[in-house]
Amino acid sequence: MRQSGRSRHQKRARAQAQLRSLEAYAAQPHSFVFARGRAGRGVRQLSLDLRRVMEPLTATRLQKLMRLPGGPTLTFRINKYTLVRDVVSSLRRHRMHEQQFTHPPLLVLNSFGPHGMHVKLMATMFQNLFPSINVHKVNLNTIKRCLLINYNPDSQELDFRHYSIKVVPVGASRGMKKLLQEKFPNMSRLQDISELLATGAGLSESEAEPDGEHNITELPQAIAGRGNMRAQQSAIRLTEIGPRMTLQLIKIQEGVGEGNVLFHSFVHKTEEELQAILAAKEEKLRLKAQRQDQQAQNVQRKQEQREAHKKKSLAGMKRARAEADGDSDAEDPGAPPEAEGAGQEEEDEAEYFRQAVGEEPDEDMFPKARRRRPTGPPSKKRQIKERKLDRGSDRRPPKAKGKPWGAQAKLGPRQAARDIGRGRARPSKKVA
Repeated sequence: MRQSGRSRHQKRARAQAQLRSLEAYAAQPHSFVFARGRAGRGVRQLSLDLRRVMEPLTATRLQKLMRLPGGPTLTFRINKYTLVRDVVSSLRRHRMHEQQFTHPPLLVLNSFGPHGMHVKLMATMFQNLFPSINVHKVNLNTIKRCLLINYNPDSQELDFRHYSIKVVPVGASRGMKKLLQEKFPNMSRLQDISELLATGAGLSESEAEPDGEHNITELPQAIAGRGNMRAQQSAIRLTEIGPRMTLQLIKIQEGVGEGNVLFHSFVHKTEEELQAILAAKEEKLRLKAQRQDQQAQNVQRKQEQREAHKKKSLAGMKRARAEADGDSDAEDPGAPPEAEGAGQEEEDEAEYFRQAVGEEPDEDMFPKARRRRPTGPPSKKRQIKERKLDRGSDRRPPKAKGKPWGAQAKLGPRQAARDIGRGRARPSKKVA
């Protein structure tokens, strides 16, 4: 029976392809665009349009966390700008759809020549905003947009333009070009199709824009579209889709928003001022390093104090436990031989006293002799001692649950004697 679904090798290949695509996406440069401070409606809309230009490698809704590079920071001033809706409304026809924004635009830099280090740094910054392109392996179907940045060395301004790219075949009549388009022309007023191919009847001049050597090229590979075949002549047409800006570089600064100012358009400092700024920067760095070393030493010292306090506390707890246990861990060396001999002699004398008198000797007579537990009835001396102990106690014997006082357990001889002495019970008379 044939198995449905993908095989194990197909699933593995698909997972590996997804992993490679994710790694390639993470390796590409990313960006995010936002307005600083309180901005008006136009500036907010301009920031949204600029995000549209930077798609798809940008934060559309600013919901990403990323690691920023170490700078430098370039600050521009926007002298003029035009929003996307204004640019599109000024065109008779525009080509802008969602598929154009699935890939980053093609970056074109113009007139960034040897005009100074700041111009070279600007070009490098713009190049690093977008992924690099290998001209030998690039797929032309992924290039749907173009971002043109032109530098004017006289005014020191940047012209920012955003275009959509359309590729059409050349060498055909206007009627043939109309047939090759996706939308078929209206031929209700024509008698035959030859009228459309020969004269291009019913077509406007804007639908047959003249092409020349400036935009005609030979395609190295086939491109999506009717008639765009490999090694055939095609025309590259650009349509502006906005936004449009005129920028001016203000300053270049080290780091991210802080550091030495490498270039400034309006402030020019002498060599002595630069040296003083550099010395102040070095002093600030030295003080910062000193504070960091001091903080590290304080942390190390506090750590050592905590460790010493911990060891001291553990030692005190162990010593208190040993004193409470009576030094139970120490070995008992046993009694010396002389003490053992003396104890044996007192044991013999205590045994002789028991046999002669018939009673147990007092505890202070033979302290080293072992005391025997009495097995017979208590002696008179012991009974008197027990009575004295019982008189000193005012506790009443507990009452059995659910039983009256007369129904308690049968008393033994000693308890009966104690009760007689206290007056609690009297011995029963024997009946002859």
